Amino acid sequence: MSQAQLLTHLRRLEGERHPFESPARLRAAQDYIQAHWRALGYAVSLDAFSYLGHDAVNLIARPQEPPQGPRLLIGAHVDTVPGTPGADDNASGLAVLLEASRLLAAAPPRALPVEFVAFTHEELGMIGSHRYAAALQKAKTPLLGMLSLEMVGFTESEGLQHYPWFLKGRYPSLGNYLGLAANRHSHHLLQDIANAMRTVPDLPVETMILPGNGWVFPESRLSDHAPFWDRGYPALLVTDTAFFRNPHYHQPTDTVETLDLAFLTKVTQGIVAVIERFTRSAGAPAAC
Repeated sequence: MSQAQLLTHLRRLEGERHPFESPARLRAAQDYIQAHWRALGYAVSLDAFSYLGHDAVNLIARPQEPPQGPRLLIGAHVDTVPGTPGADDNASGLAVLLEASRLLAAAPPRALPVEFVAFTHEELGMIGSHRYAAALQKAKTPLLGMLSLEMVGFTESEGLQHYPWFLKGRYPSLGNYLGLAANRHSHHLLQDIANAMRTVPDLPVETMILPGNGWVFPESRLSDHAPFWDRGYPALLVTDTAFFRNPHYHQPTDTVETLDLAFLTKVTQGIVAVIERFTRSAGAPAAC
């Protein structure tokens, strides 16, 4: 695990990455991700589409000769809202995605198909992940599960963490933990992922199971896992709780300097632990 490599990814990705306001910067970030995966030996495919007359693309990386069977999909979005450098939202998720893919490339699992996806147009309503989830469903592609890495680098010790009224008192008052949110269909996936991540020393993990597809708590649907919930796939939101903790959310102050690199390193270790657990386990969650 390389904290220095995580910082390099953050620095290279930091900057407004909006498909209409800063398309060149978005393309540069996508080129960086694609080059990283190709250098590691992954087969990279481009899921290209048009949105409002503009070209768009999801980036997908798989091992050159992946094993057969239901895949574990790990994704993070590339784009930002206008006016923010998007370090936590969502260069942090991308940095974990890229570092986990580097570690996996060094020792690819023989029995577990793992797929890494860098989604686009998340900030415009999860457009890229809606498209990709629909394509997987149409092709009847089975998934063990999908993990959406959405803002995973900010911690606090000043009482910034807050909750909607119906969650007050149920979770820690300080925002120094990683949150995992699932719908009921994904509760077995949630248990397996949480157990794996809790093997990482000093990585507090909190979980939440929502009825239906999370509409009772709409804020739980604001990332690329939601289209997978809607298509019947098991999926999790993996997050530092975003605007319930981070005051720099969607602000010009969302910079690398505000992030907790030690925490980000532990989150990366947690994702690797998940892959290792699924590789070892013969009793992985049933595919959908």
